[in-house]
Amino acid sequence: MFSGGTRTGTSLTVAVLALTLSSCGTPTDSEDDDGAAVFSGVVAAPAQQNDLGDFAAPAQMTPPGTAPKEETGPAHSVPVPGLGPETASQIPAETSQVLVASGSDASSDSGQLSFYTFDDGDWKKRKTFDIHNGKKGWLADRREGDKTSPIGVFTLSDAGGYKKDPGTQLPYSQDDRLPSSATVAYGSEYERVFDYIIAIDYNRVPGTPPTDRTRPLGWDKGGGIWLHLDHDSGTNGCVTLKEKDLTWILETIDPDAHPRIAMGPESQLQK
Repeated sequence: MFSGGTRTGTSLTVAVLALTLSSCGTPTDSEDDDGAAVFSGVVAAPAQQNDLGDFAAPAQMTPPGTAPKEETGPAHSVPVPGLGPETASQIPAETSQVLVASGSDASSDSGQLSFYTFDDGDWKKRKTFDIHNGKKGWLADRREGDKTSPIGVFTLSDAGGYKKDPGTQLPYSQDDRLPSSATVAYGSEYERVFDYIIAIDYNRVPGTPPTDRTRPLGWDKGGGIWLHLDHDSGTNGCVTLKEKDLTWILETIDPDAHPRIAMGPESQLQK
């Protein structure tokens, strides 16, 4: 529920948390999805659920095209550094903050993320961070459980995590079930990866907590793609950063700047 500008979660028992499935970005063979999800009232860390019997996810959560779409105007008059005409055309004129997450090639599971702001008629690079992305690299037409990060340009609308709101202007959903979910699924070494989250609006409904499971494009496209805390290895689709870097982004990102993230291998982003 909301309290002012903050959404807060409620606690569940460890017995109930034993139903959780798996977590975005953790290096285990059993985990095949990304981000966290709510399953029958339980915060279930994201998982490939096709082989889990009674826990199998529906093929289609909601019909395609039902998610609200942000109205955008013409393309930005100035391209973001590193983005070619095709990618830059997806950055709308009203956007003045862009994150560019890229790897050296399509199979890379690590790279860099740069944060740009538009000021005095030009894009200025504020900071660059080291990141990890999908274990199998980048893919535009990704599928549930393929361990790739999606290629494209996406909005950034909602944040959350186990820890209290660090002062972000994004709607923030605090949920004290997230570390227990990660611990039950993978062990205590992963309990901190969801301390802070920014949801990437790939196959999700903007304006909902990052843990919302609605997938407008269907279950097979995967979902729950987040910016979250790094664990020094490739992920199952999310993009991960060190805590101080993600905290800086949370404190700096501004919904009024209509922020976007452009993601993919350098060669694709330069098209």
